[in-house]
Amino acid sequence: MDLGLGGRRVLVTGGSKGIGLACAAAFVAEGAIVAVCSRDAGNLEAARQRLPALRAFAADCADAASAARMVAAVEDEVGPLDILVTSAGAARRTPVEDLTPDHWRAAMDAKYFATVNVLDPVLKRMAARGRGVAITVIGTGGKVASPIHLAGGAANAALMLATAGLGAAYARQGLRVVGVSPSLTDTTRVAEGLAADAAARGIAPEEARERMLAGLPLGRMASAEEVADTVLFLASDRAAYITGTTLSVDGGQHPVVL
Repeated sequence: MDLGLGGRRVLVTGGSKGIGLACAAAFVAEGAIVAVCSRDAGNLEAARQRLPALRAFAADCADAASAARMVAAVEDEVGPLDILVTSAGAARRTPVEDLTPDHWRAAMDAKYFATVNVLDPVLKRMAARGRGVAITVIGTGGKVASPIHLAGGAANAALMLATAGLGAAYARQGLRVVGVSPSLTDTTRVAEGLAADAAARGIAPEEARERMLAGLPLGRMASAEEVADTVLFLASDRAAYITGTTLSVDGGQHPVVL
């Protein structure tokens, strides 16, 4: 299916690995002009080795000033953005008995503000032009509480509300804001989370993985490319009437009505 994304200017935060890199690769395959950002220069270089067409920008999106400078640099070099995908940041998983206010604050910085610090300047620029789409990659931890992911889940839940509110607020200005919440996806980030879960339960990582897979109706994790396919559809004009909502991409893991 031709999604009509050729020539669109796209920024993917957290685009040097995992779901972000899969999104960047999918947009490149559609003929889009793609910029990615990461705070890790080594990861950026590895991404460019895999996809030479990428424009790479280093930034710590948890820092508002760094994020704003990056957005300005991207638009100076690439041009006015048509599409933003925020996939940067993830909170560390911490057992509830070890949580402190500092953990909660760090989780908000790592996920919520790493997204909002980019969303804010990009949406304002898009609104001035009267067009644009922003896709926030969030996570199902914002819908279903996990004892070792409460702080990160709270940040995800806040992002879902921000996505809903921004989608409604900017709709009349020609913008769409849509969330995508993957559950367990086969990435290094999820592998790290499984290790934390195994440690909290006092079991081997292999056993934690087997238990996790047993709870998935499809019997497997999603691939990063499957999540990227959803992002591309939502970013395209084929999804022109979808805004202010978050779509779960969880393989039926949480069969609930929301």
